[in-house]
Amino acid sequence: MNLTEYFENFYKTTKNPTLKAMEYFMEELNHPERKLKIIHIAGTNGKGSVTEMLTNILIKNGYRVGKYISPHLVGYNERISVNQNNITDNEMQLIIEKLTEKIERYNQVSKEKVTLFELLTTMALYHFAEQKCDFVVLETGLGGLYDCTNIVSPMISIITSIGYDHMQILGNTLEEIAIQKAGIIKSNSNTIIIEQKPSIQNIIEYTCKKQNNTLKIIKKEEIKNKRYEGENQLFDYKNEKDIEINLKGNKQFENATICIETMNIIKNKGYVISSKTIREGLSTVIHRARFETIHENPKIIYDGGHNEEAILNFVDTVDKYYKETEKIYIISILKTKDYKTILENLLKDEKATFIFTSGNSEERYVASNELYRVAKQITNNEKIYQKTLKEAITYANVQKERITFVVGSFYIYKDVIDLLK
Repeated sequence: MNLTEYFENFYKTTKNPTLKAMEYFMEELNHPERKLKIIHIAGTNGKGSVTEMLTNILIKNGYRVGKYISPHLVGYNERISVNQNNITDNEMQLIIEKLTEKIERYNQVSKEKVTLFELLTTMALYHFAEQKCDFVVLETGLGGLYDCTNIVSPMISIITSIGYDHMQILGNTLEEIAIQKAGIIKSNSNTIIIEQKPSIQNIIEYTCKKQNNTLKIIKKEEIKNKRYEGENQLFDYKNEKDIEINLKGNKQFENATICIETMNIIKNKGYVISSKTIREGLSTVIHRARFETIHENPKIIYDGGHNEEAILNFVDTVDKYYKETEKIYIISILKTKDYKTILENLLKDEKATFIFTSGNSEERYVASNELYRVAKQITNNEKIYQKTLKEAITYANVQKERITFVVGSFYIYKDVIDLLK
């Protein structure tokens, strides 16, 4: 079986939000989700960073940890891993064979077919149960309330941030989006958030009270002495001093404190978690495609930020680490994103060179000439160009004195890596 072909041809169309298919599969598989201790993570930005930090910390403490993420960067196997070892093709194929008849049966009686994300989520939960994971770090795909992953009853729910993204599905206001994210809050468990604006925080507090859920709100004022030393960041939190993070960006301070508080809850539930391993986990974590250096000499950094909050974090990080460096930006943006707002924030760097591409698909990505046209309306900078992705990477690869940022989408990561090779 060609797994990539199988997944690419699987039903992907969005449908009315429902957990019916997930309920069906969990019943058919004897409820693997009930055998797992799950940390469930939702949020507009920061989900991936928190997922990687938590996974790394728990592994450092000697636990067997399942991790479920989306999207993948190179292959579907990346979405499902145990102790950072991706599920194998053979393991995937065996699960698909087990599910094939069940998928066909469901599709025959249901008005709406099983989607690819429902299939992958089912595979993940089944695999984690089979692998007898001590913990599972489960990242939502979209929203929370009707997300496929919301079939679980987690030990801890985490909401990282709430911003504007996927509004066509989640709602047009931050409050509407907050209701969707708060859908992962379940009864008799714990929830962690960073303090939010009152209207959003009220929604989360109300949901927790309704669900008899214990809420921990991290106050931003408790994150102190934030500083940047070399390639790493350091900060103080409560009584802990000089905590080091191996990820860049101001938001990573908040993400790290979420992880510290998560470990405090787990520790209070009787599990062994040491301060030393929390520090080790934060200082050694790797998160691909999030301000990741993918090439040296010339330096090329990849960041998949694709909404306003993520781009503002990206711009802030660039300013902190590379303010005086001559820069090139290679920009590719999906048609589903607010590309005008993204460009407005990126084009504030008036000394930089900007190269617009149509990504790896003219059907899915905003055309380079459209990005170019909008950019001309925003800036007087004359160093803006249109190129194919291949031409842009080839150009960047000979700019020894400049640093290049590839930004705007996760879905060209493999193409960029292959072009650099």
